[in-house]
Amino acid sequence: MNENHQWVDSNVRKDKLSIGNGNPQNRYKLTTQGLDPGNTSLQPPTDISEIKSRIGAIDQSPLVDNENNFKDRTEAIDFIECQVLDPIELILQKTNQPEQLTLLKHSAEKVKSRLEKINLTLFESLRENIRNKKYTENDFKNLIREYVGSDYNSGRQQEVIAYDNHDIFLDGLSSFLVMPEATKDLEPEMVYYQKTPARIILELVEKSQITKGDVFFDLGSGLGQVAILVNLLSGIPTRGVEFEPAFCHYASACATQLNLPNVTFINKDARETDYSEGTVFFMYTPFEGKMLQTVLEILRNESRTRKIRIFTYGPCTTQVATQDWLNFSGADINNIYALGVFCSCLR
Repeated sequence: MNENHQWVDSNVRKDKLSIGNGNPQNRYKLTTQGLDPGNTSLQPPTDISEIKSRIGAIDQSPLVDNENNFKDRTEAIDFIECQVLDPIELILQKTNQPEQLTLLKHSAEKVKSRLEKINLTLFESLRENIRNKKYTENDFKNLIREYVGSDYNSGRQQEVIAYDNHDIFLDGLSSFLVMPEATKDLEPEMVYYQKTPARIILELVEKSQITKGDVFFDLGSGLGQVAILVNLLSGIPTRGVEFEPAFCHYASACATQLNLPNVTFINKDARETDYSEGTVFFMYTPFEGKMLQTVLEILRNESRTRKIRIFTYGPCTTQVATQDWLNFSGADINNIYALGVFCSCLR
């Protein structure tokens, strides 16, 4: 990673999401047999009997087996990983009963695998419905509320790159191919790919006041999730601009498999892309410095013919905020972890 890009949380990987703000004690309140439903700060188990009790509580819960209870099931999976499997590894280093712990580990992994298979079946069914155009934009919004809930931290102050259960759900829904490796070296001012938090995408659609005449561009679109989700949530044509061919190919394949013809991906340098049809633009700090300023000048020229809106996330918000042709209307111009909202004022 380029040393100039240290703002990216080094603990966040694009193939593994952190749930519960990194605190295992806040990750899951299990309201089933064997655990106190009022205890919201469960400590990791310290002995074999407690581990066995926790595995049994999850395994016997009818809630997590219900396909519609995605949130409970996902938190149960995370609970098994953080408060069952991880403690087992620690206790194995100190115990003279490794056989019992090994059996418990296999039992926990079996429960975890069963729950993950329920999610896989759920996602296959939802993707089939998307392919068959069974959801309107409002249907899709309601789908997210049904499976994950309506609270996605819109408007709340964030001090880190925060992922939550919305990311798990939307990632499972839209990312189902083998993740590719990058094939091209980035230029010095380009920033390596990192997933946009789902809450930012949901907030963007909520605040953008999108109309049917809009066309959305995601600059530095990576694996394509933003463009795909904005299309599903709004119904407007979306475009992703991506420098890395392998990422662009992956994103195009995802859109094709979901039967989304109005979602297209352009394998080009953002400085050489035609934005003449765009009205709404998003940047999760795909580049910085002179390259970012060059792209902003291109968008400035576009704004002379029509009003455009630009949404930002990450440190690029600070540089975008210096542009005299843009008005800021977001919540906090100094918070790089908040959605930046800008509207052009040139005509």
